[in-house]
Amino acid sequence: MSLSTPSHALHDGATDTTSYRVGTETKPAVKTTEFVVYLVAVAGVLIASFLVGDADGRGDVFLADKAWFYVTLLTIGYLISRGLAKAGSRAHHNG
Repeated sequence: MSLSTPSHALHDGATDTTSYRVGTETKPAVKTTEFVVYLVAVAGVLIASFLVGDADGRGDVFLADKAWFYVTLLTIGYLISRGLAKAGSRAHHNG
């Protein structure tokens, strides 16, 4: 789908056309800022879980099961954000 501006629609009478990107899809997921933020957050959670240990005798306060629970929550949030991004990019066909 390519859109162009007809010459009679221009103010100065010039015959110029404007082309827009063809496609109905949002940006690929790996090219979005939210994907980078998701990866950094997951890495942060897993590294924090690895580094927190039994330093003061209280035991490991950030166990692996809690870390993976947070990763699961981050994944759900990321999937919802991608779903909302795709839902907002409906194709409009002017035929």
